[in-house]
Amino acid sequence: MTAAPAGGGAEAGGPHTTGAAGPHSRERGEERTPIKGVRKVTAAAMVSSAFTAPHVSEWVEVDVTATMELVERLKRDKEFRDVKVTPLLVLAKAMCLAVRRNPGVNATWDEAAQEIVVKHYVNLGIAAATPRGLLVPNIKDADLMSMRDLGAAINALTETAREGRTQPAEMSGGTITITNVGVFGVDAGTPIINPGESAILAFGSITRKPWVVGRGDDERIEPRWVTTLTLSFDHRLVDGELGSRYLADVAAILADPAKGLVWG
Repeated sequence: MTAAPAGGGAEAGGPHTTGAAGPHSRERGEERTPIKGVRKVTAAAMVSSAFTAPHVSEWVEVDVTATMELVERLKRDKEFRDVKVTPLLVLAKAMCLAVRRNPGVNATWDEAAQEIVVKHYVNLGIAAATPRGLLVPNIKDADLMSMRDLGAAINALTETAREGRTQPAEMSGGTITITNVGVFGVDAGTPIINPGESAILAFGSITRKPWVVGRGDDERIEPRWVTTLTLSFDHRLVDGELGSRYLADVAAILADPAKGLVWG
């Protein structure tokens, strides 16, 4: 990195100011960072995706109180004693189960062959902010994993990414991705699809909000845990109905994790 000074300094023979320096009088400049490595590769991939795949985004607000209760139960379960359990784990499982019901969202556009390739396996990408820049490693065959094994895989993936030890093989072959913007306190986002995939889901922050529960005479307002899920998808591959059904299925599992047993 190099620092380029601003052009506001006095030149030889120019005006000269004397007196005590004010709080904003120090010279300011610009910091320049070479575009290379992970940053360059990521930028090229995002530009390619944004201007090749026609992006559509849909979102839904979800009462995830039942998911938060499940997370607390799993934290106390001895089977999960070595696993960091978070709502991201439940979302990851929900996405895999929803792919089973809506396989068309787990696809890629093969321009050379002029084919849509539906993949009957889930390599679940998880976007990770690292000192090297944005990385999207993926968990191979995530749909075949138990809840515990999936949690352990997420833990290992994020730790490896933060330590800068992610290997190229871990970032290739992804089929669908999660970006967890909620960890930064962000409510929602409209993410760019990872190249070679057809959809990415943004997981917003989970906050307490007033929510209408019950029906009829039992209808009332209660404080609940609520989040926003946003699905961006490639409209060449995924039409509005399919995208909506997939997003609704993911939301349904987070609202009632027992559905995962029925759909699993």
